[in-house]
Amino acid sequence: MSRLPQSGHPVLSVENLTVDHPGRDRTVRAVDGVSFTVGAGEALVLLGESGSGKTTVARTVLALPGRAARVTGSVRLGGTDLLTAGERTLSRIRGRRVGYVAQDPTGALDPLRRIGPQLTEVLRRHRIADGRRAARALVPGLLAAAGVSDPERIARSHPHELSGGQRQRAAIALALACGPELLVADEPTTALDVLVQAQVLDLFGRLRAERGTALLLVTHDLEAARRVGGRVAVMRDGRVVETGPAERVLSRPGHSFTAELVATRQEAHR
Repeated sequence: MSRLPQSGHPVLSVENLTVDHPGRDRTVRAVDGVSFTVGAGEALVLLGESGSGKTTVARTVLALPGRAARVTGSVRLGGTDLLTAGERTLSRIRGRRVGYVAQDPTGALDPLRRIGPQLTEVLRRHRIADGRRAARALVPGLLAAAGVSDPERIARSHPHELSGGQRQRAAIALALACGPELLVADEPTTALDVLVQAQVLDLFGRLRAERGTALLLVTHDLEAARRVGGRVAVMRDGRVVETGPAERVLSRPGHSFTAELVATRQEAHR
């Protein structure tokens, strides 16, 4: 079992998490005995290559490990175990207490509706605003908080009228609309150019500092992990092989696999 050090009040607590995916010929263990906590205002970066299990951890935190998956352990948001909670409880938690940002924002945005009404619906569904007019009044501020420079225009736009960076910011606004305690972001900057990547990651930093939002970030990008800071958990074959402060882990790795990741990244930039 891999354990990360506790720090601060735990918003999210994952204990001995194991996820198996049964197949016709064999069962694949995607996550193998992972434990960690994330406190208010903290960032934990799950860092690893494709197939390391980091996205499975993130989806299991959302109680979405896959229909046939066999899951053991616990995932607690405050006092609620998300793995044993009913669907009604989970529907109240997702979007309200936990926000999710995916790599591709098109999955979060309805292509047939303008951005403003989509935000309004989320606010009303979770009873953040009383009535349509009150919800509409909150939309520009939510978009501005997500780094949108022209919120009134973006609110009137359909997703296909926006750039990739604008769509991702709109998706972030949706994830943050209800002031969640925890933000789960799965490779949120992969499809963005370098400048927009930096802006989105800096936005996450401001949310942590100003709102106390806990951040669970999934990435394969060492520079993204370094920019977010906080703690890093390096994953390989479903297990956490090294953990610690981001600067220490990425500058002076203690595990051979982490050292290999860092060396490969440095070689690619020569």
